[in-house]
Amino acid sequence: MKKQQRPLPWLDAGESFPPASRAWGLDDPAPGLLAAGSSLDVTTLVRAYGQGIFPWYSDGQPTLWWCPNPRMVLQTGQFKLHRSLRKTLQHFSDNPACEVRFDTAFARVINACATKPRDGQPGTWILPEMIAAYCALHAAGPAHSVETWVDGQLVGGLYCVNLGGMVFGESMFADASDASKIALSALVAFCLAHGIGMIDCQQNTAHLASLGAQEISRDVFVNGVAEAISRPAPTWQFDPVYWKYLLTSKTPATT
Repeated sequence: MKKQQRPLPWLDAGESFPPASRAWGLDDPAPGLLAAGSSLDVTTLVRAYGQGIFPWYSDGQPTLWWCPNPRMVLQTGQFKLHRSLRKTLQHFSDNPACEVRFDTAFARVINACATKPRDGQPGTWILPEMIAAYCALHAAGPAHSVETWVDGQLVGGLYCVNLGGMVFGESMFADASDASKIALSALVAFCLAHGIGMIDCQQNTAHLASLGAQEISRDVFVNGVAEAISRPAPTWQFDPVYWKYLLTSKTPATT
């Protein structure tokens, strides 16, 4: 007998999210899908991230909310600083023409993430309304950009969400070799300097796995988020001294 598909909750604006445990499972059409509807206002986004939930949908779809099981995360102490990347970072940090900046070009970063072609992806999930929502979240404080600059030019970066002691990664782009890896490395260095132990990566990709990201159960993730967001959030300024937390750390290194 064919298993009956569970209905997907439809949320009105301001309505509470279902428990993460109610997300669709492996036998459902879209594992990890929790609900549809609601809105992308700042309050709703903060509430969602605080429960380990994030929006992700394509053009023509309603707003869809997800909480996958398992969850891909990067434990900052497990970041794999490959030998070639270490050399790149040492050169970058020693070169006065190269710098990391936080929050000086958020709109440019998210727009670049939205428009950068990606292998195997015909389009983007970072739609205009998503860009507007995260720009509003940036203006409110929780959304941040990590930017790679060379000779005064923005060449790569990422954007993320920070609540308390938890960072939720969103998307990266690069217009120069290793520019997105430099931004991610800077984010890890910043997190290490401020005692932030976990960066949410949402989905499992080979690229993130190569840098040390691993899957954990949804229950462990959601409990970790609840604990982490209770701590004070750091001040989002990048100090070049933060490189030492990464370059001199005992994070796993490979060839």
